[in-house]
Amino acid sequence: MTPRVLRAAGPAILIAAALVAAIWALAVGGGAAPLVIGDPGPLVRWGLPLANLAVNLTAAGTVGSLVAALYALRSGTREFDAALDLASISAAIFTVAAAATGFLTFIDAFNPTVNAGAEFGAQLGRYLVETEAGRAWLITTIAAAVLTVLTFAVRGWTSTLLVAILAVAALVPMGTLGHSGDEANHNAATMAIVLHIIAAAVWLGGLVLVVVVRAVVDRDEIAVVLTRYSSIALVAFLVVAISGTVRAAVGLSSLADLATPYGSILVVKIVALVALGVLGAVYRRRLIGRLHDDRPARRFWSLIALELAFMGIASGAAAALAQTPPPVDATLPTAQTPAQILTGALLPPELTLERWLTTWEVDLLWAFAAGFGLFFYLAGVWRLRRRGDRWPVYRTVLWTAGMLLLLWVTCGPVNAYQDYLFSVHMLGHMLLTMAIPLLLVSGAPVTLALRAIRKRDDGTRGGREWILWAVHTPFSRVVTNPFFAAAMFIGSLWIFYYTDLFRWSLYEHIGHEWMTAHFLISGYLFVLSLIGADPVPYRAPYPFRLLTLIAVMAMHAFFGIAIMMQSGLMVSEWFGAMGRTWGATPLEDQYVGGGVAWSIGEIPTLILAITVAIQWSRSDERAQRRADRHADRTGDAELDAYNARLAALAERDARRGG
Repeated sequence: MTPRVLRAAGPAILIAAALVAAIWALAVGGGAAPLVIGDPGPLVRWGLPLANLAVNLTAAGTVGSLVAALYALRSGTREFDAALDLASISAAIFTVAAAATGFLTFIDAFNPTVNAGAEFGAQLGRYLVETEAGRAWLITTIAAAVLTVLTFAVRGWTSTLLVAILAVAALVPMGTLGHSGDEANHNAATMAIVLHIIAAAVWLGGLVLVVVVRAVVDRDEIAVVLTRYSSIALVAFLVVAISGTVRAAVGLSSLADLATPYGSILVVKIVALVALGVLGAVYRRRLIGRLHDDRPARRFWSLIALELAFMGIASGAAAALAQTPPPVDATLPTAQTPAQILTGALLPPELTLERWLTTWEVDLLWAFAAGFGLFFYLAGVWRLRRRGDRWPVYRTVLWTAGMLLLLWVTCGPVNAYQDYLFSVHMLGHMLLTMAIPLLLVSGAPVTLALRAIRKRDDGTRGGREWILWAVHTPFSRVVTNPFFAAAMFIGSLWIFYYTDLFRWSLYEHIGHEWMTAHFLISGYLFVLSLIGADPVPYRAPYPFRLLTLIAVMAMHAFFGIAIMMQSGLMVSEWFGAMGRTWGATPLEDQYVGGGVAWSIGEIPTLILAITVAIQWSRSDERAQRRADRHADRTGDAELDAYNARLAALAERDARRGG
């Protein structure tokens, strides 16, 4: 198949395969079967999953084209403009499809009488404002409409990046819907779906972009574009495969459930994803480098058409799965405990020394962050070693320790027990905001990246170029400023725990993820402003760094004491209502948590103070050595000139006195 034919037929292949797979899966799984009570009619039963499919495909066209353009194309070129045109068209359809999906979801859930009366409008308004599903689809529709306008308007690097971030954020509300909220371990299911949707959108949309821009890119350049896209696709494939596995494990109680209609649809989706992985490996390893020859080029574009078909099958199956209830585990108790009502999971057993070492509750987002962070860092060190450059071993050890500690905090016993014990929550907070940043900053990841990532000379922006851009932005000058970093570090501590932000982080999993990211980043920026080796726009003098650290230590200790002195329970309807019969009482546990913030939290601060003092001493020594070398080169000319000046001043004073 030629590229020109594929450009016209590719989207049709994708949509046709998706429709066939969705209709088959709905028929097999019963997702569009009539309801015994309150059936909304065939238009809603079949229209809702198909509208949801349209949302998934157009959201992918929006997000994937923006991400691929930022990494593989050059701003100001025809292909870059074509990518933004594809994103704008996709966003416009995304808006309509999201609005239709939200409306059909309302009809499916409440089965109202559709009319133009005030009562129906009031019902729809309450649904959009007061229910979780309604708010999610309202936010998605508004975000898609904003994206439609912005993708038509922007054409520069920075503006496109901001639009791409908004496009990725617009996919998050959709991940909170579906059956995940009704299952045990729904936090794990929700995060798996969010990551699955985002990665699949980047993967699918990027592939469609490659097909679209082929007509405006010559044969030599398209090989480079495809190589860069394949790097994105590889990461996306790993995220899609792992997150899909986690979601399936939550939805299925055993392998026998694969024989159910839900399991059959899931198997089709898995087969399609495996086929996509095989096709990606084939054209990445064997065909991309041979696109200058006619026969390998035709074979390559035929494989792209086949890949679009498999992506359509996977997308159609995914849309049908969202409407197909997973098999119910009859062994699970129907009555829920207080802990299940609040957290969606059973109350864990008593926290013992053994469980501090063996308990795991994986948060997929931070498992990916730690895994990719460790892999890319070690890959950078390996690349430096291959070309004969050196990288300090201690920096590699510290970065590795930081990533492993991050994994332990976010996926280990701290994550498993922090919803039930305030003291464990506070321990995780102190490690996230103080201990882990101390290790990660000492690893100097930005310096390593700038040395290890290859520089691009064709006007596009790869990892190195985007890092340099980020370091020199006005935003970077603000957030890395010592005044701002210290204020955010200590101010957010008080604001978070003494406002409803703390309550939000407990009740909403997205709030919990925001909390983890915020305190990790704020701690990283604070440590970076004090002892970081990575480049920052402004570095404060050492005396000011020590004074800032002393002030932060005092405010931090006062925060811990304030919690210890509280007579009431923080978020009492949460920590006081778990039904926990083991361990300290909630109020005693809160007192322990304040002690953790006061005592354990000061240990990394003390290490910081010692590190700043050592760096200050070494800085003075380096300055003295530079002065000595300069004196040796000039033969103490500056000192002789200074002495001569003093002698001249003394002689002048003597004459005046006489």
